[in-house]
Amino acid sequence: MTVKVAIAGASGRMGRMLIEAALQLPEVTFAAALDRADSPFIGRDAGELVGNACGVVITADVDAALAVADCLIDFTRPEGTLAHLRIARRLKRAIVIGTTGFSPEEKALIGEAAREIPVMFAPNMSVGVNAVFKLLDVAAKILASGYDVEVFEAHHRYKVDAPSGTALRMGEVVADALGRDLGECAVYGREGVTGERKPETIGFATVRGGDVIGDHTVMFCGLGERVEISHKASSRMPYATGALRAAAFLQGKASGLYDMQDVLGLK
Repeated sequence: MTVKVAIAGASGRMGRMLIEAALQLPEVTFAAALDRADSPFIGRDAGELVGNACGVVITADVDAALAVADCLIDFTRPEGTLAHLRIARRLKRAIVIGTTGFSPEEKALIGEAAREIPVMFAPNMSVGVNAVFKLLDVAAKILASGYDVEVFEAHHRYKVDAPSGTALRMGEVVADALGRDLGECAVYGREGVTGERKPETIGFATVRGGDVIGDHTVMFCGLGERVEISHKASSRMPYATGALRAAAFLQGKASGLYDMQDVLGLK
């Protein structure tokens, strides 16, 4: 049985990749496409965005889109995602959220909605990245003493939040494994005379430029050696196929807050 998906932000970079993937995967039916009301693509065939007309017309009517779908996939912006979430909650539709940059209060709203509908919320839908999360948990426990932890990430010039949601999740995984609170031990910038590095901190470095899809590296720096665990994306396709796999996973699921570790059976 296929899952019928609606894709938000259809004309965006990630939206187009999701459409391309949805039209290729047999376990998915591309049912609806959403975009902003002021988008020049409203009323056009969504498939034309990827050179494959499919009969799905892009609309700004979220209610109409979700009426013909089982699940909404949203990689837009926090404010747009939360507006879509309210409608999905009212219509009892599952939702896959790949948007990043939420505040703690906004994340709490997602958790509230998950009490009533199935919600997949993950900072990165790539299978490879989620394998890295698991590896980081193992590495952090082995390298728990005598190693400084630094997280590096690079993305394209258009990304609006920093550090990336994936980098933050990497930091959370390491902090949890070490029994630390990332909110208390994270260092997001260094400038001037910073003093000697405190061993309990987890540092973050961010690069924005060009068309970098997404590079992430966590370094465990000891005396005389350094262990690095990296993931480098050369395409958005892994995020798209992972999100569609997540939508299929949610089909028939009870309400709740899920992530890609659930989808991959890594918990």
